[in-house]
Amino acid sequence: MNFLEELKWRELIQDIMPGTEEQLNKEMTTAYIGFDPTADSLHVGSLVQIILLKHFQMAGHRPIALVGGATGLIGDPSGKKEERKLLTEEEVNNNAACIRQQLSSFLNFNTGENAALLINNADWFKEITTIEFLRDVGKYLTVSYLLSKGFIKDRLAQDQDISFTEFNYILMQAYDFLWLYQHKNCKMQMGGSDQWGNITAGTELIRKKLRGEAFGLTCKLLTKTDGTKFGKTEEGNIWLDANKTTPYHFYQFWLNASDEDAEKWIKIFTFLSKDVIDMLIHEHYANPSVRALQKTLAQEITVFVHGEEEYKKAIETTEKLFKNKNAAAESLSIDDLENMEGVLKIDFPKDKIILGIETVNFLAETGIFPSKGEARKMLLGGGVSINRKKIDNAQLIIDATFLLHEKYILVQKGKKNYFLVRAL
Repeated sequence: MNFLEELKWRELIQDIMPGTEEQLNKEMTTAYIGFDPTADSLHVGSLVQIILLKHFQMAGHRPIALVGGATGLIGDPSGKKEERKLLTEEEVNNNAACIRQQLSSFLNFNTGENAALLINNADWFKEITTIEFLRDVGKYLTVSYLLSKGFIKDRLAQDQDISFTEFNYILMQAYDFLWLYQHKNCKMQMGGSDQWGNITAGTELIRKKLRGEAFGLTCKLLTKTDGTKFGKTEEGNIWLDANKTTPYHFYQFWLNASDEDAEKWIKIFTFLSKDVIDMLIHEHYANPSVRALQKTLAQEITVFVHGEEEYKKAIETTEKLFKNKNAAAESLSIDDLENMEGVLKIDFPKDKIILGIETVNFLAETGIFPSKGEARKMLLGGGVSINRKKIDNAQLIIDATFLLHEKYILVQKGKKNYFLVRAL
């Protein structure tokens, strides 16, 4: 199955330029996707782009992962209703270095004629002068052409300002494509559907300045079936960095997908074949309670991002916390408690527990909740368990009788968030 056929059955393609399929069938093609360093880690929203590059390389083509060390100083306005907060050069450089490290684990950068490239656009933008940029780029894309782009039209239609800085972002990204076309024989750009305006600006610049032909395609932006934002939880973004989102919580994100989302996501986020996925979908709906789709999805993507060992640890923690949920917390050994990956461990003064502390104060002072008010609200709503027992009495006193092995208190917040308080 070729690259585009693979994307089509996985329902990934949103827009594609005429001639793209012919170009991919004609020769090994080089294509790039840009990653702006707005944070020091990519999140699961970026996984679609990473997987696009992976499929592209598996089909025999050459991928380029472009880190926007220069464009990150501006901030991509595409799909944004207001201007981004500008990052410092130090922040962008640090973020770019972290993202380069992450990307290097997903693609083959070492062997074969289609070995991937990892490039930072700061390498050429730091050399170009303002006059050169205006002459080499600005003269080829007219103001009326730029005003026709979706994100600019939308902002102006809503009477929202757009700065000259943001207005020029599209020129910078178009120049990225031009530079890669000239220096790396890159004839194609890919990205999310919000990047279509930027991608077509690049192909237009290549056509006008070099009389060259370049191509592009976009994939759909993901949302959950319930309408909430993909990749977001109560705790915030699901990050690829294990220090920001533990492999356990990463695994749980996919494991708790709805049936509808799991059926869609297993096509997008795994490399399983169509036959295997069709079989899994059939098995799942024959016996939904087993959650075959969710378990396979969670396994495949956790191994892809964090590796087999971290996946096994996530499984161990899940079994300790959920498999024997009706068993008393006392059945958990010291090793069970100490070695649960992904459970946030909090040290708390033992003397406060010995003296006795109201539950609400305990939950706030440990930092499990940001305030007493939020702790009380969730507690009264039945969303707090201590040592596997629901607590709904805000005045309950936490004392030494709650300590497991004279040291630990296991707190559950909501459905999936666990904290191990260590009395020291």
